Amino acid sequence: MNGLNFFSKIVFFLNAIAALLLLLACAVPHISNQKFAFLSFLSLAVPVLVGVNFLFLLFWGLKRRSQLGLSLFVLVFGYFSLGTFIKFNSSEAEALDEDLSIMSFNVRVFNKYGELDNPNVFEDIKAFIEKEKPDVVCFQEPNYTRKQEYLKEYPYQYLEYMHINGKVLLGIFSKYPIIKSDFISFPGSVNNGAYADILYKKDTIRIYNVHMQSLGVTPGNGIILNSQKDKLFKKVTKQFKLQQQQAKILEEHMNLNDYKQILCGDFNNTQFSNTYKTMKGDKQDTFIEKGIGYGRTLKFHGLPVRIDFILADPEFTVKSHKNYDVEYSDHYPLMASFRLKSD
Repeated sequence: MNGLNFFSKIVFFLNAIAALLLLLACAVPHISNQKFAFLSFLSLAVPVLVGVNFLFLLFWGLKRRSQLGLSLFVLVFGYFSLGTFIKFNSSEAEALDEDLSIMSFNVRVFNKYGELDNPNVFEDIKAFIEKEKPDVVCFQEPNYTRKQEYLKEYPYQYLEYMHINGKVLLGIFSKYPIIKSDFISFPGSVNNGAYADILYKKDTIRIYNVHMQSLGVTPGNGIILNSQKDKLFKKVTKQFKLQQQQAKILEEHMNLNDYKQILCGDFNNTQFSNTYKTMKGDKQDTFIEKGIGYGRTLKFHGLPVRIDFILADPEFTVKSHKNYDVEYSDHYPLMASFRLKSD
């Protein structure tokens, strides 16, 4: 600090806070939400913290001061601890006919409540899927009342109404035979999971479709601006704990069978969370493997975030990953294609 003027000392103090927060964020994936749920807020802020530390790095670099070493250290440490959230060197390759392609999309009940100024969202989504031709489609929050109008080119479907008040609906649509399917109820929550075992090239593959606990801060509902900060903090902390509980339920469920597995859905949290780490295990994140750009799947109060994922067991080779920029929901669809390594 010697040789710094008063302004530079203030800047370095703020720099130290930003660096400390990023270091704490690096620990979040390894810390249970049940014990330190308040730290989970940092998992949502990682891109912002990276950006702020990068600005401090530029500031000290332009001034040619050794204080740049602080942000340089945390940025390098964060990269090796958390990985990247921007991909530069992959390509959005098209899936080949012989590959298994899966699309995941939170459709927000096909705009049933008119959040979008588009009365034809259901028809637009059907046309979009007909154009992209995924082999399997996993919907979160579809509309059960339009069940008879769903994707008729997918003869094998799992779309059962959960006869538990308020449960969010999930749908799995497949061009390959479904030999077994069921839902996974998360206690104390409207959220839940589902799975379908499909026959693919003389093998059985289990596809999970999940919708994890929402944090209750959906863009556009004004909850952040209109809520008392202490009540909001307690509410979101509780939701983080529920997410972790659900992740453990799902982890235990996935460990009970030997099928090759693909997990997709709306995780309602980022790749920097303990929830994501628990569910990912040794699976491959298709965006990390083959994605490009930022990979955003939701606009969260003006910020692009990635909270929807497709994860695959190591027995699969990820051939492609694509994020779409279509305005049919508050979420954006994503699709990945796979090839069995045994082929």
